[in-house]
Amino acid sequence: AMKVLDGGRISIAALSLGIAKGAYEAALKYAKERIQFGKPIAKHQAIAFKLADMATAIEASELLIYKAVGKKNENLKVTLDGAMAKYYSSEIAVKISTDAVQILGGYGYSKEFPVERFYRDSKLCTIGEGTSEIQKIVISKQIMR
Repeated sequence: AMKVLDGGRISIAALSLGIAKGAYEAALKYAKERIQFGKPIAKHQAIAFKLADMATAIEASELLIYKAVGKKNENLKVTLDGAMAKYYSSEIAVKISTDAVQILGGYGYSKEFPVERFYRDSKLCTIGEGTSEIQKIVISKQIMR
């Protein structure tokens, strides 16, 4: 049963990464185009820092997923790696999609822009195949062995 969950967790991690990337790309595009106080909002430090955090979290998520997938492809145990990838990736999907909504302001909540959907969809990733709290239990048990 754990082997099935391990694979499912990696899949949810990858889905979460896709949501995070979509939200980030939409926010980045908007931030480069939206002008406030004579310059794109991406050039304002508060927005630039949000975008930097988003890009960094996406890279970290990708690496966790690649590590888990690599081990799975070699038929190695992936309980710890899958749980870490799922936990981190799903949480950053929520954070990044929330930040994307903030960057877009009122448009972030509008169905005319994709970030509202990423915002809604991201939360499900923290629940499916075990909640974030369950992932922390799995991770803590694995690291204490």
